Amino acid sequence: MRKPRTSHSVPRRFATLADMWLVCSQRCGGTLFRALNAEVEVDAAGAYQAHRVIQAGYLCLNCGSPAMDLGAVPEAMEEEEAEDDAVTSLDVLCPICETMVSVFPGEECPNCGAALELV
Repeated sequence: MRKPRTSHSVPRRFATLADMWLVCSQRCGGTLFRALNAEVEVDAAGAYQAHRVIQAGYLCLNCGSPAMDLGAVPEAMEEEEAEDDAVTSLDVLCPICETMVSVFPGEECPNCGAALELV
């Protein structure tokens, strides 16, 4: 005979992952998806306790195609914009020692110490 469920073993059926919007890559209209890399925790009686998505990856249960999380798009766009704004080093030819050096804007030549003008 099964033990009655405690408040700790009640499934969280209505819990959702924050800012998630899954869509089928084939646009089949499916609304159910399977997480590919998820861990599920159960108690000794086998009742659902919690879950954790290890790596984002989902399949559409309607057609079997990969699903995409459109809720992650704004975050990905911000990360891409931050990468574009990041200062990168430039390869320039030093006019004094005539060696090719890789420097960030405002740095001097690491070989001779001459001020480099980046154009």
